[in-house]
Amino acid sequence: MITEKPWGYENLWAHTSDYVGKILFIKAGHRLSKQYHEKKEETILVLKGTLVVYDENDTVTEVKPGESFHVVPGQVHRFGATFSNVELVEVSTNYLDDVIRIEDDYSRR
Repeated sequence: MITEKPWGYENLWAHTSDYVGKILFIKAGHRLSKQYHEKKEETILVLKGTLVVYDENDTVTEVKPGESFHVVPGQVHRFGATFSNVELVEVSTNYLDDVIRIEDDYSRR
């Protein structure tokens, strides 16, 4: 199931009672909301492009193709694509609505 987002799209390719699998496509120059999860835990694997991950202080970590990044509950994070499109796989626990947005470039709550 593909869901269009202001930053690109997400393709939900696996959804069970225990885990969720998504492919995220982030357009160059865009980023997701600065957020955290109370229960959700996720691991991403970058397929294409260089993912920019911002932490709670907006310190940047670059994640290149073939590299992974793990997010634990309570960890503030924001994913972005600075200069080129980014495609990544995300596998997470099944808490799809567990998103607490802190900041959002598209005025979403």
